[in-house]
Amino acid sequence: MVQDKSLALDPKRRIRHSSRAFDMVNCTLLVIFTLLIAVPVWNIVVASFSASGSTGGLALVPDKFTLDNYKAVFTNNGMWNALFISVAKTTVGVIAHTLFCALFAYPMSKAYLRGRKFYSAMGIITMFFGGGMIPTFLLIKSLGLLDTFWVYIIPALFSYYDVIILMNFFRQIPESLIESAKIDGASEWRIFTSIILPLSMPGLATIGLFHGVAQWNDFMTTKLYVNNEQLYPLQMRLYNIIMQSQAASENGNMASAILDTTTRGVRLSTIIITIVPILVLYPLVQRYFVGGTMLGAVKG
Repeated sequence: MVQDKSLALDPKRRIRHSSRAFDMVNCTLLVIFTLLIAVPVWNIVVASFSASGSTGGLALVPDKFTLDNYKAVFTNNGMWNALFISVAKTTVGVIAHTLFCALFAYPMSKAYLRGRKFYSAMGIITMFFGGGMIPTFLLIKSLGLLDTFWVYIIPALFSYYDVIILMNFFRQIPESLIESAKIDGASEWRIFTSIILPLSMPGLATIGLFHGVAQWNDFMTTKLYVNNEQLYPLQMRLYNIIMQSQAASENGNMASAILDTTTRGVRLSTIIITIVPILVLYPLVQRYFVGGTMLGAVKG
């Protein structure tokens, strides 16, 4: 009762008390949320190194440590070529997509651009409407992109969502800086490459991360437009391994099909192989990602 009266008489103390209560609840919820994410992922890692491919529930260590599941994946024909294709299409795709969106966003960030409202309306339409699967397939075919590496790159060059993020970044650059460069004789291309791009690294890293994750995880493009197995990315190879191991298990030939490992073990190994590159890359660009998303979305 005395404590309640003191809190009522001292507003600052009441605010501090409420703040501490909020921090405790917030930390508790964050810890629970983190455990809900981390525990299943760790369980998958443990099970992928287990001989049985299963831990029989939640476990911190494998019941019988083995690398056979990963050997079954990497001894598959074409796996290393698929890894190269995935890395190549992700790297080339990120560079091409980021540069293309930046080239479009820079003039769009200028209020004096003729037809700017029309271009913006056309870009916004692409955010809500698509051509559909069959018309898109016919377009890809007419462009001669079927069964080529560039089918991963060219159709994914443009995203108006990413353009909006970069436009907001470019608008934050002082016009006086650009005018000074023009007085010194710099061309628009020199201004773009020497001033605009270096000052917009957080935004470029943000859309690069977005597109890189999308490129790395994409296998629908392969299923729809690629029949040449030499152009299969890692995700498509892993998908085929899972399908083959399931079929072999149903036919009773699991031992010969995937080197005495279980379907579950191979499936979990493919999951780990797929997510490791993103887990390694994300911390490297996280500081750009957080600042880029906030600045590009909030400031206009």
